[in-house]
Amino acid sequence: MEETREKCAVFGVYGPKLEVARLAFFGLFALQHRGQESSGIATADGTTIYNHKGMGLVSQVYTEDDIKKLPGHISVGHNRYSTAGGSKLEHAQPMRDSKERFALAHNGNLPSTAALWNYLHKADQKDENTSDTRYVVRAIAAAMDAGDSLEEAVKRIYPLMTGAFSILIMGTDRLIAIRDRCGIRPLSVAKVGGGIAFSSETCALHTIDAEILGDVEPGEMVVVDENGLRREQLAEPDPKFDVFEFVYFSRPDSALLGKSVYEVRKNFGVQLARERKIDADVIIPVPETAVPVAIGYAQESGIPFELGLTKNRYIGRTFIQPEQHMREQGVKMKLSPIPEMIQGKRVVVVDDSIVRGTTSKQIVKMLYETGAKEVHFVVSSPPVRFPDFYGIDTPRQDQLIAALKSEEEVCEFLGATSLQYLSLQGMVKAIGVPESRLNTSCFTGEYPIDIGTNARKIMFDARG
Repeated sequence: MEETREKCAVFGVYGPKLEVARLAFFGLFALQHRGQESSGIATADGTTIYNHKGMGLVSQVYTEDDIKKLPGHISVGHNRYSTAGGSKLEHAQPMRDSKERFALAHNGNLPSTAALWNYLHKADQKDENTSDTRYVVRAIAAAMDAGDSLEEAVKRIYPLMTGAFSILIMGTDRLIAIRDRCGIRPLSVAKVGGGIAFSSETCALHTIDAEILGDVEPGEMVVVDENGLRREQLAEPDPKFDVFEFVYFSRPDSALLGKSVYEVRKNFGVQLARERKIDADVIIPVPETAVPVAIGYAQESGIPFELGLTKNRYIGRTFIQPEQHMREQGVKMKLSPIPEMIQGKRVVVVDDSIVRGTTSKQIVKMLYETGAKEVHFVVSSPPVRFPDFYGIDTPRQDQLIAALKSEEEVCEFLGATSLQYLSLQGMVKAIGVPESRLNTSCFTGEYPIDIGTNARKIMFDARG
């Protein structure tokens, strides 16, 4: 609810008998939640790469004519939410190399680009202030200039990429998928209409009626061309999947690590109810991620579940800035209370996370103003005490309220009757995967992949 955002989504299709641009459009449409700033689709027909991208939502970027101008049997698509790169069309993906030999779409973030920069410097490539994705594109292009095929270039550059990445690379005649050795960001593979599709989430594969084969494994390269699909391990896998995909980012109808996101979120609620008993009259979720959490909490606790808050789904789609006094009460532009579910009641309100705390504080205030007798704030993740450097747009550490305040102090800041976070152990148990296979860096400060100079941004140890 506090606008912690995923960097982007990728989607790709290889299929000689398929309308690959159209499938990419519907795949990106299903992945809209992962990026709302820009969208792009590139296609290839064996000799030429075509491209269309623009600022805005998927439904705004493409027309029927745009899709018809993207011929071929290979497509790669991308939805973007900007982090460091800023809001410019030049940062929209897929990105092509200057000779238009390939197009690349990236989900994740490379906290260190030093090895890529050194490679480009040795290749006499002019340095420029650019994005991590552009560094990867330029490095692969430099390897191809030196005589490598696209596939050889990807294998050469792979060890130089330090960070989290799920990447699709489309040449004129093949589609390549690669994932970092920890598999921090998701990437699934499926069969569709005699071809192969890749997607950041399985929900988009269901949309195009694809049969899911599984995941691109951590450290793996998957290549699809006229000879079919082949897989190659490029790095020793060290699985560390990002738990925030379960907590917030992924759609509830997706599956991650073979686990239903919806079921995992319900399990979060069950664990919360078991970890602390609260005497209350009603459970209400902050839409929409927390809905299955609240259902699980209600079923385990016996406290009735109600939709006490409704969400304006379209408020984020306007470029008109709110008037000042509206900006100060911004939560009311997104959420509206249902008084009959709140007045005179002891309310448990469930949310997925607390980042800065400002939105949570406004929600508590709104519930009291609506007539709640008590407001117990329950969170389906542990305290966020460390910034993320793997593709999630989190604030600096000195803006993370749980890094600055104790649980009691956060509760006081919110103005809530009580505050409960889900324990790290409870979260891991609810997911049903060993903690050793998960990235919990936002909660623990333990980063599985070198974050380079970003380590200076960890201002203090806030492990609680």
